[in-house]
Amino acid sequence: MKNISERLNDIAGSAFEKAGYDSKYGVINQSNRPDLCQFQCNGAMAAAKQYHKAPLQIAGEVVEVMNIYDAFESVEAVAPGFININLNPEFVAELVEEMSRDEKLGVVEPEEKKTIVIDYGGANVAKPLHVGHLRPAIIGESIKRICKYAGHEVIGDVHLGDWGLQMGLIIAELKKMSPELPYFDESFFGEYPKEAPFSISDLEEIYPRASARSKEDEEFRLEAEENTRKLQEGYPPFMAIWNHIMSVSVADLKKNYDKLDVHFDLWKGESDAESYIADMVQDLKDKGLAYESEGALVVDVTEESDSKELPPCIIVKSNGATLYATTDLATLVEREKDYKPNQIIYVADKRQSLHFIQVFRVAKKADIVGEQTELKHIGFGTMNGPDGKPFKTRDGGVLRLEALLQQIVDEVKEKMRENRDYGEDELNEISEKVGLAALKYGDLSNQASKDYIFDIERFASFEGNTGPYILYTIVRINSMLKKYADEGGKIDEDEQILPPGKKSEMDMYLALTEFPQMIEGAYKELAPHRVCSYVYSLCEAFNHFYHDTVILKEENEDVRNSYLRLISLVKRVLETGIDLLGFSAPNKM
Repeated sequence: MKNISERLNDIAGSAFEKAGYDSKYGVINQSNRPDLCQFQCNGAMAAAKQYHKAPLQIAGEVVEVMNIYDAFESVEAVAPGFININLNPEFVAELVEEMSRDEKLGVVEPEEKKTIVIDYGGANVAKPLHVGHLRPAIIGESIKRICKYAGHEVIGDVHLGDWGLQMGLIIAELKKMSPELPYFDESFFGEYPKEAPFSISDLEEIYPRASARSKEDEEFRLEAEENTRKLQEGYPPFMAIWNHIMSVSVADLKKNYDKLDVHFDLWKGESDAESYIADMVQDLKDKGLAYESEGALVVDVTEESDSKELPPCIIVKSNGATLYATTDLATLVEREKDYKPNQIIYVADKRQSLHFIQVFRVAKKADIVGEQTELKHIGFGTMNGPDGKPFKTRDGGVLRLEALLQQIVDEVKEKMRENRDYGEDELNEISEKVGLAALKYGDLSNQASKDYIFDIERFASFEGNTGPYILYTIVRINSMLKKYADEGGKIDEDEQILPPGKKSEMDMYLALTEFPQMIEGAYKELAPHRVCSYVYSLCEAFNHFYHDTVILKEENEDVRNSYLRLISLVKRVLETGIDLLGFSAPNKM
């Protein structure tokens, strides 16, 4: 089914054409003066320049044609040339009815499905997730869900940092701690232990200690670099340690991502690209793209349209080491081979924009990806504390992600205790769902590229534009529907949704009809904040209707049934919306 915007534009375009003007001027938008009308067309203003006529004359001629269409209750030409439009309630009811009976709520499957890879998460093994990992995880997860709902094949890849110097550092520190382990005995030829000689807690202490030591101890740093080289060459003892690190780390990462309701299709890392690097580097040389500069192998990326020269992309350092750019390019080789994606989206800090410009340009110049393959970087801003600086713990350290989530869950618990008594188990279950909604909605309601202040009290509020307010609205509808069912009532799905009467009812109908168009926009812009804005506006429309209407006690059975079908649809749309944002509603609050 066509969305409301497409239907109205078809009508307006046809009306302009019948009145003797180009149909392109028939564009209808929501009115910025809802006190005057619901929709507005400003095409006559633009057409006046082409046809050398007064805008009001053109508008009047078009209005004469538009008045024949049943979609409109009123169409009026207003000086200096606006066309003010109010829709026929029966036309709106038909749209809502169609939407209610459609599995995808009016969202049309694309003519050509894309294969989209989304690279998000950005976690490093052997390190705990901290607040810096929040935004890529939840923004990427939401974008993945939006793209899937829009009808595309989507593959989410965590792309772990698992192959760099941090591995060599951990191995060097482990040797210092436990030199008796078989991995460090060159005469050992047996099978290496299946159990890791460390826990995730041990690793979280080992890496920071090793990193600090490398900054003060040159010999230790060189040993770590040598360990990294040997690992990347497949040295069996170090590969065994690496496998232990991976199994322990990935299990912990999955547990923490699960708490965030963030799920990846692929758990690949930089190590998976290693086997593609040598051939890729040789190909860059063979194509005359890579050349030596100060001992390093680089590729120029500056283009004629650039206002200033960009630094070349370093592929191999002078000491033979590879970099993030190398593994990112090799990963593109792997993805092209395995999935042939139409689009690859990277969700990463906006401060990495130069890195992605370099990688994308090398990939295109070297034909690593096809000309039609879109490479896109979604650059996000920082989450800041009340002081406007990147979020830290009170003692200035980096806050662990699970600690941040617990903070907001605890804040929600306190607010819930203020309102009513809960059993402890019930309180824990509900507050975890509401806390996650508060955290995710508080972040996603901001445009991804913008920095924002993490305001735990505001995010956890049950009033205003917050996650808990959205959930409370869904719970309110659930409660009404349950009460109706418990009293023996049954909604007749065969009965039509009736045309809206009062303004609050019409506003809710119109808010519902905007859903398919919102999905289209959120997908095209890869913008979760558009979903947030929509679910909030629908909640506002529903709550105005709720306070203005007797629903369960409505005496007219047909009207009551229509109301119940309507609020059931609102619930379904809201639940779809919050699922796209990566959280769900409790049964009660």
